[in-house]
Amino acid sequence: MPHTPSRVELCPLTLADQDEFCSLVRASTELHSPWMQLPATAEEFQGWMRRFSDGTNRGFVIRVQETGAAAGMVNINSIIRGRYQGASLGYAAFAPSAGRGYMAEGLTVALQHAFNDLRLHRLEANIQPANKASLALVRRLGFRYEGMSTAYLYIDGAWRDHERWSITAPSPWTPDPSLPEV
Repeated sequence: MPHTPSRVELCPLTLADQDEFCSLVRASTELHSPWMQLPATAEEFQGWMRRFSDGTNRGFVIRVQETGAAAGMVNINSIIRGRYQGASLGYAAFAPSAGRGYMAEGLTVALQHAFNDLRLHRLEANIQPANKASLALVRRLGFRYEGMSTAYLYIDGAWRDHERWSITAPSPWTPDPSLPEV
């Protein structure tokens, strides 16, 4: 994937992001509900950060280059190597920056990172059918609809149906044989 100029940068999520991240999650409760639940307290954040310790999940903050403000977050989750070379995406805008195109740019940078740096072949985004903004975003980025996953994820006290969308690395692409199978 060629590099696309962007107003945002993808920064690895660290423990130092805790206060800003949690504050933005609390400010974004209405935007995120009922689609997802993100850590809103220091304790939740520290627990959530443990998921990134083994390398199968990668967490990032999408920052506006001009100001350094966090506009959103994206995770590359459940990375599987071997024959699959794929992962799933989780992402969310933060309310103070929502509606300015930062998420589209941030996810574009995340896709470039996943395909070029991590050498993944396939990414999936699983989205609740009523989340029209997220569905429009993945369509705009070139994801393909693959079907409905009934009772797919447990969110906000219930098993939620999700539409499954995917995108694959641009051709030609072959996996790096030196990558370990996970």
